[in-house]
Amino acid sequence: MAACRAQPPTSEQAWLEAAQTFIQETLCPAGKEQSKELTRSVIDCVKETWLSQGENQDLTLPFSYSFVSVQNLKTHQRLPCCSHLSWSQSAYQAWTRGGGPGDGVLPREQLILLGTLVDLLGELEQECKSGSLYVRDNTGTLDCELIDLDLSWLGHLFLFPSWSYLPSAKRNSLGEGHLELWGTPVPVFPLTVSPGPLIPIPVLYPEKASYLLRYRKKSSIKEINLAGKLVHLSALIITQNKRYFIMTLGELAQAGSQVSIIVQIPAQMVWHRVLRPGRAYVLTKLQITKTRIHRSCIWTTIPSSTLMPLRPGYVQELELDLEFSKADLKPLPRPTGSKDSRGQEGLVRASKVLHYLGTVTGVLHESAGLYILDGQLILCLAYQKTHGLRRVIRPGVCLELRDVHLLQAVGGATTKPVLALCLHGTIRLQGFSCLKPLTLPSSKVYGASLYEQLVWKCQLGLPLYLWASKTLEDLIYKLCPHVLRCHQFLKQPSPGKPSLGLQLLAPSWDVLIPPGSPIRHAYSEILEEPHNCPLQKYTPLQTPYSFPTILALAEEGQHRAWATFDPKALLPLPEASHLTSCQLNRRLAWSWVCLPSCVFQPAQVLLGVLVASSHKGCLELRDLRGSLPCIPLTESSQPLIDPNLIGCLVRVEKFQLVVEREVRSTFPSWEELGMASFIQKKQARVYVQFYLADALILPVPRPTFGSEPSQSASSCPEGLHLGQSRLFLVSHKEALMKRNFCLLPGDSSQPAKPTLSFHVSGTWLCATQRKEGSGWSPPESLAVESKDQKVFLIFLGSSVRWFPFLYPNQVYRLVAPGPSTPVFETEGSSGTSRRPLELADCESCLTVQEEWTLELGSSQDIPNVLEIPRALPESSLAQLLSDNSPNSLVSFSAEILSRILCEPPLALRRIKPGNAGAIKTGVKLTVALEMDDCEYPPHLDIYIEDPQLPPQIGLLPGARVLFSRLEKRISRSNIVYCCFRSSTSVQVLSFPPETKASAPLPHIYLAELLQGDRPPFQATTSCHIVYVLSLQILWVCAHCTSICPQGKCSRQDSSCPSQRAISQANIRLLVEDGTAEATVICRNHLVARALGLSPSEWSSILQHARVPGRVALQFTGLGAQTESASKTHEPLTLLLRTLCTGPFVLRPIKLSFALERRPTDISPREPSRLQQFQCGELPLLTRVNPRLRLVCLSLQEPELPNPPQASAASS
Repeated sequence: MAACRAQPPTSEQAWLEAAQTFIQETLCPAGKEQSKELTRSVIDCVKETWLSQGENQDLTLPFSYSFVSVQNLKTHQRLPCCSHLSWSQSAYQAWTRGGGPGDGVLPREQLILLGTLVDLLGELEQECKSGSLYVRDNTGTLDCELIDLDLSWLGHLFLFPSWSYLPSAKRNSLGEGHLELWGTPVPVFPLTVSPGPLIPIPVLYPEKASYLLRYRKKSSIKEINLAGKLVHLSALIITQNKRYFIMTLGELAQAGSQVSIIVQIPAQMVWHRVLRPGRAYVLTKLQITKTRIHRSCIWTTIPSSTLMPLRPGYVQELELDLEFSKADLKPLPRPTGSKDSRGQEGLVRASKVLHYLGTVTGVLHESAGLYILDGQLILCLAYQKTHGLRRVIRPGVCLELRDVHLLQAVGGATTKPVLALCLHGTIRLQGFSCLKPLTLPSSKVYGASLYEQLVWKCQLGLPLYLWASKTLEDLIYKLCPHVLRCHQFLKQPSPGKPSLGLQLLAPSWDVLIPPGSPIRHAYSEILEEPHNCPLQKYTPLQTPYSFPTILALAEEGQHRAWATFDPKALLPLPEASHLTSCQLNRRLAWSWVCLPSCVFQPAQVLLGVLVASSHKGCLELRDLRGSLPCIPLTESSQPLIDPNLIGCLVRVEKFQLVVEREVRSTFPSWEELGMASFIQKKQARVYVQFYLADALILPVPRPTFGSEPSQSASSCPEGLHLGQSRLFLVSHKEALMKRNFCLLPGDSSQPAKPTLSFHVSGTWLCATQRKEGSGWSPPESLAVESKDQKVFLIFLGSSVRWFPFLYPNQVYRLVAPGPSTPVFETEGSSGTSRRPLELADCESCLTVQEEWTLELGSSQDIPNVLEIPRALPESSLAQLLSDNSPNSLVSFSAEILSRILCEPPLALRRIKPGNAGAIKTGVKLTVALEMDDCEYPPHLDIYIEDPQLPPQIGLLPGARVLFSRLEKRISRSNIVYCCFRSSTSVQVLSFPPETKASAPLPHIYLAELLQGDRPPFQATTSCHIVYVLSLQILWVCAHCTSICPQGKCSRQDSSCPSQRAISQANIRLLVEDGTAEATVICRNHLVARALGLSPSEWSSILQHARVPGRVALQFTGLGAQTESASKTHEPLTLLLRTLCTGPFVLRPIKLSFALERRPTDISPREPSRLQQFQCGELPLLTRVNPRLRLVCLSLQEPELPNPPQASAASS
C-alpha cells in the first residue's frame, strides 16, 4: 500500500499539517480558501472515532493512519484491502476469524477515508440518477455499497470508519472498483434533524386509496398523500430506457386492503435502498397512471413526491367527500391472468415462495448469477438484473431474500435445491464479506449479456437455464483459449450476428423450450394475483444432450467397443467348433463396432474444429483435449472438396462413431474362447462419420490452432498483398503412402527414409495469375501455347494435409504467397530434385511447397473451359471378368460385404527382412460390384498389403466405395481378384446403414442357373436328395490339421504344441428338382441336417469317429456298393452306410445354396456331354448339361401343404 499513501508522520505537528493539506486539496470546495471550521471538524471527527476503540487513550490522534483520496484508491491501490479506524486489534482479529482458515482475508491498511455520500455520478443531470451510491471528493467519484441508508445522509460529508476497497480486476467484466462501507458513517458536521411538519399531513390509508383508485371519476381529488406499512417491495426493474420499482402498502393494524405504487422518477430510485418491508412510510403527492400491459390504474410518484417514515402525530387521515358502503371498501382486485400468457400444461411441479437469510459460501458462475448459499443451496439471480449487487457477492456475504422461489429436484445435472428470485422478490445485503474476491476463470466472468439473453430473449425456464449455463462452460473448456478467446465466444450478440455460444445451443431450442412457456412481462410478474412467473411452475429436466470433449468421446467409444468384445459372440457355435487355431485367431484379428449417436444417453453432440492433418492425411475434428479423424459426406455421396472449411467449427448431432478393433490372440481352439489370457495385444482405431446435411458449420473469428502450417500468405505486411496462383484440373489422385525420395546433393545430414506422400496428375487450365486486391489478374501469356499442359504434382511433408480435398474431375487453384518470382512454370526442377521421374505424358513435375495453399475453383474462374465431366470412369463388367489384359488397372464402385485379415495371395506374399519364414498379413475385402446391367452383382475379392496398410478409414462392411485404378489379377485357378497399388485411390460414397435388413434369397429352379450369363450367386430351391455321393468325418489337430486318432496328433515329431482336436465333416449329395440336377456339398454342422440327425445323435457319431480319427464313405451310384476308406465291418461305418441309403436322407428338402463356381471364375465352362438312357428296351442318347456344383448354406425340411378341406356332405 506504500504506493497508495505517504509514509505516516511521526509527530503530532507533522500529522496535523498533512491533514490540513489533504483537507484543502480533497475536501474543500473548489475555488474557496481553506475553512478552519472544516479542518477542525474533520480532525475532531477523526479523533472521536479513533478514541472510541477504548484502547488508544495514550494517543489522541491516529499517527499510524494517513488520509487517502478517491483518486489515490482508484489509481494506486491494486489489491483488495480494508481499513477499520474504530476497531481495536482484537476486534479485527475476531472479525478475520469469521472468514475461516487460509490467507483469503482482506488485509488491513491504516487509511482514513472521507467523502460526500451522493446518488449522482459526477455533475450529470438529475434524470441520470439510477439508484446507485457514490463517495465523492475533489479528486473523483467511487461506487459504494451501504447496508443501511438514510435519505438525510445524501449530500453530506462523512468519515467512513470501517470500509473495504475492491479494485477492478483486469478480467472482471462488471466494471471498476468499489467501496463497501461497513457500519454507520460518521458525519463531519452534525446532521440537521427535520422538526417535522407544522401541521399534520393529510393522508389516505390503503383501504380508501384503493376505493379512490376504483372510483376516481367520482372524486375531484387528483393528488394524495398515502400512508401505510410496506408489505412488499419488488425488484428494481431495469429496461433499456428507464428504471422503476413497485412497492405495496397495507393497513397498519391488521391485514386488509393493499395498494401498489410505481416509482419511476430517476431521482427516487435511491428509495429502493431505504425501504424496509414491515416499516411504515408516508409518500406524498401521488397521482394515478395506467400500466402499459393491463391498462389498469395504479398510483405513481411525481418529481416533487417525498418519502418519509410514518411517525405518530405527523399525519392525519383525510376524509373523502364521497359516500360509499362497506361493500365498496372491499380490496381492489389485483390483475390476474395475463392475456399474453401461454398454457401451463407441461409444468408439473410448483415452487415454494419463502423468505430466507443465508451466507454465500461459493461462486458457481458470476456471469450467470449462480452462487452457493450455506453450502447446501444454489442461488440464482439471473431472473433479476442485479449487476451492481453481484460485484459485492462473494463467499462470506450475508443476504436476505424475500419472496424467493424454492425449486427442488430441477434435474439437468443439478442436484441441490435452488433459490431463484423473480421480479416479484427482493434481495438485500445484510453483511459484507471479510474475504478477498475469488480469482475466477474467464469462463465465469465474461458473457453476462449472453446469459441475460438466455433468460430475457430465449425465455428459458430455470432447469433449462442451469443446464445451458453448465453447457456453455463445458464448451469454453473445449474450445478456449486456443480456438478463440473466451470473450469472443461469449460476446454480446448484435443484430444479425448471434453469439457463437448461442448458435451452438440454438438448434435444439424448439425441442427443449416447451410450448407452454409463459411470456414474461414485468408488470404482470409483480402485480398479478395469483402470482405468475417463469419460476412458479417447472418441469424437472432430463439432461437433453452434452458436448463431450473429443478425447472423452473417443474413450467412451473404445470402452463400449471392448466391453462388447466377446469372441464367443463373434464366432458363435457351432461354426467355431470346427475352426482351427489359425482360423479362429484370424477371424478375431479384426472386428468393428458402429455406435450411432442415438445410443448415447444423454445424447452426445459432436463439436470440434475441422482441421487437415499432415501426419495422417485425413480430416480431423479437434478441440483442446484431443482430435478424432472424421469422414464428412454430402447427401449426394460427394466428399468434402472445399479447403476453405478448414478452421470452421463443426457441430453434429447425428453421427456414427466407428471403432475398429485389432486383436492378436493365440486361442488353441474354440473351447478357450472365454479365457482372456490368450489375448496378447489389443488396439483400436476410432473415427467418426457424418453427413454435412446433419452438421452445423460455423466460421470462427480468427485462425484456429492446429492449422498445419499457417495458411496465411506471408508473415510480413506486404506479403499479404503478394501472391500468384494457377488453376488445374485433377485427373487422378494416387494413394497416400510412404514413398522413397532422393536427397538433394549435399543434403546427407539426415538418412533417407520413406516419406508419407501422394501424387496428383492433372492439367493446367490457364497460365499464372497475380494477386490484385482481393481477386486475381487475367492469366499471363505462356511462352509456349499449349491447350493441354499436363502436370504431375508431388505432395509431401506438410502439404499432405490437402489429400482429403483433392478428387478427380474437380478444379482447384494452387496459391503460392510471397514475391512475384514464377514458381509454377519451372519444369521438372522441383520435382526431379527429390525424385527423378521420367514422365512422358507430363510437361511439368512440381513439388507442392509447405506454404502453398489450395482453393476450390469456381465457375467464374474458368469461363472458357468446356464443361468438365463429373462422372468418374468405371470399368465394365465384361472388362473386369475377362481373361485378357491381366495386370491392367480397373475402376468400379462396389458395396463392401466383408473384411478380414488374411495372408495375401501367393503372388503378393512378401518376405520380411531377416525372417525368411514369415509372411506379412494383409486385408481382404469382399465386395459386391455395382453394375447397371447386372441383376445379381458378382462378388470380387480385393487385397491390401504393405505399404498401403493400414487401409484408409471408412472401408467397412456395408459401405459403398469407389475404387480407382486397382490392379486386376488372375489366380492360377482362374479367379479374378484385385490388388491395391500405389496408383489406387479410394472414395467412400456412403456409410454403412445403421440398421440393415437382409433381403431374402431368391427362390429359383435349378435350370435357371444354366440360363443367362449372370445367374444369382446365392439362392434357394426346393429339391429332392437323389443319393449320397460321399461322406467324410475327420478329427484333426487344431494347430497343424494332422489327423488325430483318439484325439492325439498323429505327427511323429514333437513340434506340434497343440493338445486339441477338432471335428470336421463334409457330405456330397446329388439333388434334382425336375428341371436339373446338382451336386451339393455340406460341411460340418450342416452334415447333421443333411443326415436328418438331432444334435445329440450327431454328437454321439462324432465321438465314435474320434477313435479312428477318420471315417470316409464313397458311394459309386444309386444302388451301388460303398467304397470306404474305413473298415466296412465296423459298426459306425455300417450305421452311416445304412443311414445314407435310407429314406431319412433321400428326401425332399428346401436348400439355400451358393454356387461353387464363383462369378469371378473365368475358367472355361464344362461343355455338355452325350449320355445314354434306357427307356424300356429302347436306348436313348441325348446331350446332357454338366451337373451344377453348389455349396450348402442352410438346409431345411420342406413346409407341408395344408390338407384339403373335406367337402361338405351332400344333403
